[in-house]
Amino acid sequence: MKVSFEKIITPIALVGFISLTAWINTPGTSNETQVEQSKQSYIISAKNRSLQNYKRLNNKIDEMKVKPTHKLDIIDSIVVNLTEQQLMQLKSQLALNISANHQVQLSNKLTKGKGNFKPTSIVNDLIDVTDVHASYNFGGGVTIGFLDTGLDRLKGLSKNLYRQKKSWGTYDAINNIFTHKGLETNGHGTHVASIAGNSQYDGNGKVYGVAPNALLVGIKVFNDNGESSYADVIRGIEWALQVKDKINLRVLNLSFSGDVRSYYWDDPLNQAIMKAWQAGIVIIASAGNNGPDPMTIGVPGNNPYIITVGAMTDAYTTNTTGDDKLATFSAAGPTYEGFVKPEIVAPGGHLTGLMSFDSKIALDHPEFHDGGQYFQMSGTSQATAVVTGVVALMLTKNPSLTPDDVKCRLIDSAHTATTSTGALAYSVFQQGSGVVNAYDAINSSAIDCANTGLNIEEDITGEQHFAGPANIDDKGNYYLEGLGPEYIWNPTTGVNQKALGENFEVDNYVWNPNFAIDNYVWNPNFLIDNYVWNPNFLIDNYVWNPNFVINWVEQQ
Repeated sequence: MKVSFEKIITPIALVGFISLTAWINTPGTSNETQVEQSKQSYIISAKNRSLQNYKRLNNKIDEMKVKPTHKLDIIDSIVVNLTEQQLMQLKSQLALNISANHQVQLSNKLTKGKGNFKPTSIVNDLIDVTDVHASYNFGGGVTIGFLDTGLDRLKGLSKNLYRQKKSWGTYDAINNIFTHKGLETNGHGTHVASIAGNSQYDGNGKVYGVAPNALLVGIKVFNDNGESSYADVIRGIEWALQVKDKINLRVLNLSFSGDVRSYYWDDPLNQAIMKAWQAGIVIIASAGNNGPDPMTIGVPGNNPYIITVGAMTDAYTTNTTGDDKLATFSAAGPTYEGFVKPEIVAPGGHLTGLMSFDSKIALDHPEFHDGGQYFQMSGTSQATAVVTGVVALMLTKNPSLTPDDVKCRLIDSAHTATTSTGALAYSVFQQGSGVVNAYDAINSSAIDCANTGLNIEEDITGEQHFAGPANIDDKGNYYLEGLGPEYIWNPTTGVNQKALGENFEVDNYVWNPNFAIDNYVWNPNFLIDNYVWNPNFLIDNYVWNPNFVINWVEQQ
């Protein structure tokens, strides 16, 4: 069965007509204002991508005397505000791919938790970073870019352990300017960056950041209220590609996630991400906070090429790992195209990070602020930053690693949650290969165990697209084609035992470094043209959803 994949555009004709009629009947409203208010922002590219067709599209827009708000050369697209009539005119003259430039925003969700806490560094011990630091690997020389709300100029983010400057400044993708000053009043971006790269010490003399000497650059794609759009995020990625060689930008942290709106290859944001991965930048994205149900992985975590991170929590007991568990909010796979996600999980419950006392989040939620510069947050956003720091350490140790190499070694070295009988405690669709381990990742020599069944060049050009090995049977069990019963997941009963985070049995649970997940999980080679993993999946019902958000979650 061959599936037809056509771009789905949210219909606006009726809405636009009603709104325009209302404005016409409103006294004191000019015709020019009426037209401007009836416009909608679109991301537009030629259906057959080529430099010639891209130039033709730009010329046609010029003829219409419309000025684009963004030119996204990275995906051969322009972003332009058009009326319904202008859109129809353009579509009648050119074969186009068109998607709405969806608004994106931070979604704040917190409940009363443990306030007035004394900040303590716990992450580095949980994932064996302390042993890496003992070898004087602090992530130096590697630049990490954070696509977020900006980067505050706080002490732990501006100087490394040797008191040397480590911040490049911030590129404001919203206004298309670069500054060496801090551009952060929201707080989220600073908090995330500090988990990966804070060079300050806690009261016990332990450093906070996973990679405290890594160089940092802020890429501000969300405004101070946590609002953004696809266009601004893509422009931020494009800027990262332009400067990557000048500042040795090797890693991009994407601590945001939202509802899937199309197949991964049709999504404009995913198209830009694949270009960055292909160019040698390691992309780390959050799985999302919509778990624990299956098929809740968001965009851009649903991209099969990149590294997608779920969250686990230590249950507020820092001295023992026996009660660690998957965070109930952590999103689970598989993706709609049948890929296993997330690849890995990391600490993401109640993590302490830097945040100015006058940041919007700190002012809105003072119960999670210590009154100084530290704030407590939970989410796959924080877990993503942990893995980002580990990747910086890996690239410091071995700068020749490609993004595929990094992904392979993270998968190979993770510690899988298993029971005392050796069975999986959580499905691979929940924990991926397991919790990240920095020491083992850096010392791994694994090769060719990630993305080997994919072809990113052909995926980008549209020559062919791919599906993963996941499937679902008529009883609602998720399984992997060609593998045994240990990989079957029933979301209600679990994998041979209670699988949801709050139901696992502590006595029968351990993060096992010796459990090897079959490489077949990570090396699919199904072509989408001749493979349909879910016969009940109807493209007509796969509608775009504007709720592309960074989610706040209850404290775990």
